[in-house]
Amino acid sequence: MEIRNIAIIAHVDHGKTTLVDTLLKQSETLRVHQEINERAMDSNAIERERGITILAKNTAINYHGVRINILDTPGHADFGGEVERIMNMVDAVLLVVDAFEGTMPQTRFVLKKALEAKVKPMVVINKVDRFAARPIEVVDEVLELFIELGADDDQLDFPVVFASGINGQSSLVPELKPTDTMIPLLDKILEFVPTPSVDIEGPLQFQPSLLDYNDYVGRMGIGRIQSGKLKVNEIVSCIRLDGTIKEFRIQKLYGFLGLDKIEIEEAFAGDIVAISGLPDIYVGETICYPDNLLPMPLIHIGEPTVQMTFGTNTSPFSGQEGKFVTSSKIDERLFRETQRDLALKVERSGQGEQWIVSGRGELHLGILIENMRREGFEFQVSQAKVIMREYDGVLCEPFESVQVDCPLESVGAAMELIGSRHGIIESMHNHENQSRLNYVMPSRGLIGFMTEFLTATKGYGIINHTYLEYRPVENMEVGRRKIGVLVAVEAGVATAYSLGAMEDRGIMFIEPRTKVYEGMVIGECNRENDLAVNVVREKQQTNTRSSVKDSTVVLKRPRKMSLEMCLDYINDDELVEVTPKSIRIRKQILDTDQRKKFDSRRLRNNES
Repeated sequence: MEIRNIAIIAHVDHGKTTLVDTLLKQSETLRVHQEINERAMDSNAIERERGITILAKNTAINYHGVRINILDTPGHADFGGEVERIMNMVDAVLLVVDAFEGTMPQTRFVLKKALEAKVKPMVVINKVDRFAARPIEVVDEVLELFIELGADDDQLDFPVVFASGINGQSSLVPELKPTDTMIPLLDKILEFVPTPSVDIEGPLQFQPSLLDYNDYVGRMGIGRIQSGKLKVNEIVSCIRLDGTIKEFRIQKLYGFLGLDKIEIEEAFAGDIVAISGLPDIYVGETICYPDNLLPMPLIHIGEPTVQMTFGTNTSPFSGQEGKFVTSSKIDERLFRETQRDLALKVERSGQGEQWIVSGRGELHLGILIENMRREGFEFQVSQAKVIMREYDGVLCEPFESVQVDCPLESVGAAMELIGSRHGIIESMHNHENQSRLNYVMPSRGLIGFMTEFLTATKGYGIINHTYLEYRPVENMEVGRRKIGVLVAVEAGVATAYSLGAMEDRGIMFIEPRTKVYEGMVIGECNRENDLAVNVVREKQQTNTRSSVKDSTVVLKRPRKMSLEMCLDYINDDELVEVTPKSIRIRKQILDTDQRKKFDSRRLRNNES
């Protein structure tokens, strides 16, 4: 069977996963009466909840006797490592662009990775049925982006298909007809995408680019056979990343078709398969014959730009809600994550039971924290910090390309907020009642930015950003929250009486009957300084009757702080306590007197 290998790349929410659903439905792949769920490729629970793709996944369809292997990739730059490592598996990419939004920061990011890998690009202008769609203008934007990213002549000669993934329609012209199907897109894939450039008769070369796990066979490596063939039960060698050799027997071999993983006996060069038999197989290693050791080039993954400190939970509530609370369990889990995610780095900190975890952004690390929380882990994390690097003796920090979309009436507030975080505006465009602002700003300016931004734009603002480059550090005060918090001064159970008395001091994060401990953050102060408050005090009970009737305490609804909001909110002297049942913000120093002495010393040092 002929083979085509393609990856679908796009900005977040431009419809690539829905497009894969439609291709599965309209190809000759699914069994009779077989139905698939919406966004079937988003199999992870968090992916389905948030509507984003986090992990790259592969499927395959049959069309006119040709097997088309499709890799669905994340659109967010924080998960760019997933995009980078699968480019050696494909010969072409489908760049999906929204017909209204046009090219976005992550469009630039994923396209740049594809052009660097020298794969052939196809462009799909999706959602052309959307209100106010502008497909012709978007095609011009895409062409400008190709030129800006240095595409060669062959890459600039890309075909364009117009589509509506949700309606299952595609066409070579911008106007879709009710009778249109995905046939034009599938035909264009067969016409444009080349067959894999591989050596079927050569010695075996196979390099895993993705990892999967099965309870029966353990870890599996997924990749494209670059040369030769793979066969079940044959003995092969694995060339490790450190150069050592490990022999093993291929226990299982799987191919892909639709949503199914199919057990096969043999596979040939050009096909994308999964193999099992080596319990600790790793991305980037080379599988070959013992008598013909031919290592393939290592897979290059961009360096992390953000890091957090993970630690065992040291709060008074430690061990009450989590299943895995010890340092050995957390260490094992973090190490296991680095085996699957090449873009993540973990190193042991010299300060007790702590780990420095580095990733591609706050969302990248936030997803890891959420997964660990759901698995029963209990731990604490610090504020995200950008990773500084030194080039030619100059301290540099990462800068990002930031794109902001907001209503015209919110432009002033958004510009003032971004300017205060040292963002430099590059362009501004108005379309109907919306404005699009393009900035370059330090990554530190984006830490703790989202909450303030949504407040400034009344919840209507949309921000997208992607890593740009390292530049010299200009201002060390960027990114710190400027408003104080309310901190519990005593342990106990919060009462409505105390919370009601504190409402004029700020916004509460907790409800009555919530257990608190000294040093726990229970609200946001309406001043710049932190305020230690007693929220467990109860109303004095006496046998003296009041001449006026006691009034019922009516409290304002507290602000519900999600994990992302907490990570975005905290300052460098605070931590987020994460358990399967609760997410709390706390001070690093819990004792009120010690914390005040420490803050006084730091203030004197800053003034001097």
